Amino acid sequence: MHALDTDQLRTFLAIAEEGGFTKAADRVHKTQSAVSMQIKKLEDQLGRTLFAREGRSVRLTSDGQRLRDFASRILHLNDQAIAMFHGPDMVGQIRLGLPDDYVDRLLPKVLASFDRAHPGIEIEVFCESSTCVLKRIREGRLDVGILTQGDSQGLARPIRREQLLWVTSESDCPHERPVIPLALGPQTCSWRTNATRALTAAGLDWRIAYTSASAAGTASAVCAGLAVSVMPESGLKAGMRVLTEADGFPMLDPCEVGFIRADHSTAEIFSCIEDHIIRGIGNLIPLREAAE
Repeated sequence: MHALDTDQLRTFLAIAEEGGFTKAADRVHKTQSAVSMQIKKLEDQLGRTLFAREGRSVRLTSDGQRLRDFASRILHLNDQAIAMFHGPDMVGQIRLGLPDDYVDRLLPKVLASFDRAHPGIEIEVFCESSTCVLKRIREGRLDVGILTQGDSQGLARPIRREQLLWVTSESDCPHERPVIPLALGPQTCSWRTNATRALTAAGLDWRIAYTSASAAGTASAVCAGLAVSVMPESGLKAGMRVLTEADGFPMLDPCEVGFIRADHSTAEIFSCIEDHIIRGIGNLIPLREAAE
């Protein structure tokens, strides 16, 4: 049995994440024909079809979905090994701020792998709203931050874009009430502005029933059937149902996740965590897709 080619696996993941061969070719800096040839070789080696074409885009087959998890883990271990033996032996401390919207999926996946690759770097994590993270970055009280791009006043580097979705309880129907109860962040939250503007433009009546700077707080209100809220795809949780235009809810603007560094964060360790987080967040799979 021959070993899997890591370059082919990297191309495979790029296609899975970009949804097509053309964008993936740009991402891995190869021609489209070279990308197609790599996938053909990978499919021949495995004896399975990995992608099914749907018009101009492609989707993973069931075998492709199974391979995706293995490919991510193989490449992750490969990159860790290279970093361990060829990367600089860095030490220091990093103060990272981020909203709890991203904690559930970011901390276990991305920061844990960074810790394994760079055990000499200590990371101190502060969970606060995007507005607070930006304020602390400006004051020099944080070194780096992850925040919602709409709250960053254009100062953060965009690193991930996701569709913002209406969510309600799987077991209750607060969205069918004459005046829709909403569970949203404080007035400074860009998701709140996005949601209320969209409802008003659609001629729907709404009221703010719950205000919380904590994603866990709004998620609890939703799952209990008390209110409707908005979340990115990667933030969906068990017990939630997505509301669409078929339910009478308007499409929302996508949301962007941004990365920001303080002016004083010029050392190599800050560039290292920036690169690691950008790669890690870009490879996260939306929960709905991962569950299929």
